[in-house]
Amino acid sequence: MNDSASSSPDAIPASRGRVPTNDDAGGSHRWGGGELTFRVIVLGLLLSVVMGAANVYVGLKAGMTVSASIPAAVMAMLLFRLLFRRSSVLEANQVQTCASAGESLAAGIIFTMPAMILIGHWQSFDFWTVSMVALTGGLLGILFMIPMRRVFVVNNDDLPYPEGVACAAVLKAGESDDQQQDAAYSLIIGGILGALFKIAAGFLGIIHDTLQVARTTGERIFYFGGDLSPMLVAVGFIVRLHVAILIFIGGALGWLIGIPLLGGASQHSDPIAGAWAIWSSEIRYVGVGAMVVGGMSSLVAVRAGLLAAVRELSQGFRNKGLPLKNTERDIPTGLILALGIACTVMLAILNFRFTDNVGVTVLATAIMLAMGFFFSAVASYIVGLVGNSNSPVSGMTITAVLAAGGLLWLFNFSGTPGMVATLGIAAVVCCVACTSGDVCNDLKTGSIVGASPFRQQIMQIAGVGVAAFVMAPVLTLLHNNTPGGIGGEKLSAPQASLFASLARGFSGEGELPWHLIGIGAGLGVVILIIDEILKRRTTHRAHLMPIAVGMYLPFGLATPILLGGLIAHLHTRRTVKSDHDRVLHRGILFSSGVIAGEALTAVGLAGLAAVGITSMELPLSPTAVTASTLAVAIAIIAAFLLMTRPHKS
Repeated sequence: MNDSASSSPDAIPASRGRVPTNDDAGGSHRWGGGELTFRVIVLGLLLSVVMGAANVYVGLKAGMTVSASIPAAVMAMLLFRLLFRRSSVLEANQVQTCASAGESLAAGIIFTMPAMILIGHWQSFDFWTVSMVALTGGLLGILFMIPMRRVFVVNNDDLPYPEGVACAAVLKAGESDDQQQDAAYSLIIGGILGALFKIAAGFLGIIHDTLQVARTTGERIFYFGGDLSPMLVAVGFIVRLHVAILIFIGGALGWLIGIPLLGGASQHSDPIAGAWAIWSSEIRYVGVGAMVVGGMSSLVAVRAGLLAAVRELSQGFRNKGLPLKNTERDIPTGLILALGIACTVMLAILNFRFTDNVGVTVLATAIMLAMGFFFSAVASYIVGLVGNSNSPVSGMTITAVLAAGGLLWLFNFSGTPGMVATLGIAAVVCCVACTSGDVCNDLKTGSIVGASPFRQQIMQIAGVGVAAFVMAPVLTLLHNNTPGGIGGEKLSAPQASLFASLARGFSGEGELPWHLIGIGAGLGVVILIIDEILKRRTTHRAHLMPIAVGMYLPFGLATPILLGGLIAHLHTRRTVKSDHDRVLHRGILFSSGVIAGEALTAVGLAGLAAVGITSMELPLSPTAVTASTLAVAIAIIAAFLLMTRPHKS
């Protein structure tokens, strides 16, 4: 878990602000070079597309995404040094700003838009609707964050911004040729490992991608399993042991305790299928209840920051009309208002496309704007506290689904229009929350290295504008060319499945198991009490959101994530917490390469299947496949232990 306020001995403490420049007004930097050069724009937009496409797959499979800021910053420095020999920290910072905007948008889309398929409203992903949701949600996330920049980034010493500070330290360290060569090696080897695994499992069929077993005793089903995926191990390494343990605890509560307690084995001939059926129809709703409580507790935690942001808006931007240095200047207020009005018009068009009802359109648009602003503040605060990778966006979106569904129900909007409107609201709010949190994180990095907020905001808008039109084609590729499609066993899309079920319940198209949601809410309250006790008496925490996430994720994901967290702990167990980021730096780059390699290969294989090049499964016996699977599992663990081992200082 990225809970340290500094990432290395050379990291720049968050409280010190930015690195001084020689000429703030002109934008030149003591490390040389400009900020928005032609090569910066081209590479930033390219990486925005690549990172966005990769994270579509990661999110559909793992139920979570990871921040692209650090790997994008490293890739930018490497490519600039390779192609142009000279580059500046400010250029690399602008590239990662643009790239991470595309990555954050992917999370907002894949958590919500597949629900349109799952409820039967769409038979295929509508390109223009998905693109407009991504574009409007992403732009609103940026626009809402701008007046909050001073509240959360400039004038707030209580938020450590672990990932923002770590990215700034990586940018500074990247000036060393030795550092860049080692970073390139780690990223490339990780990418090769991820790609080879996906080809072996998804194209050649020589290994299983899941190892699972289940047994019945009377009416009880006992299940254990794990996905064989280096990408998930990499996710665990990045979020680290604390978060990985909490996710595993949630999975254990649901799969190892909840499923046996619920019983029902006689209703299923196959115990493995029975375990999955019980989880799908009952256990994950317990997770929903816990996440609702977690979302509400998050709102309470950020109430002061939200009120400060509202005051900032009501008073107008400070220093209005006065000349500002580049390191203090935001996008002009007039442009913000113009883009905001354009987004509101697009939202109205979107809602009318969704529902074909003027009344629902007006109400849904108002709810989108109000909730979008509210959750942008929540997401920004949480990212500042625990980092972008650990932000519980899905919990915020569940809260938005419940609130939107309840309001629409009160106004007597039900059936398909109400269900689709609820999901549309959730989609836009999720994109707003994801993007605003990422923007806040990038602006913190920029404030440390002396970047111009105005230029960063321009690059964020550009990254969202390009990545928004990539989401639908990638979703279509994966849905049409993955066995079972989105929502199946290969790409379970757990959040979208839950949102579809909640929307059905509120619209009268289905029955929500309120007793299970209530049990989850009660469990969430108990966990919050335990967390408060731990907070007062120890240095450990029992954060509710990761535990709730573990309950509604397939258990096979929790096992490799825990393994990755254990490997990270192995490297840091003898170092002080403030030194963990430096110790794990090499491993984070390797893990980022693994994630990108496996995810992009999965998208590529889906593309090949779309043009008729399907899998070429080799004629191996089941015993041989099992043996090769075990061998690959051991090889993955060995590779992580070797490639994440820190260099001796």
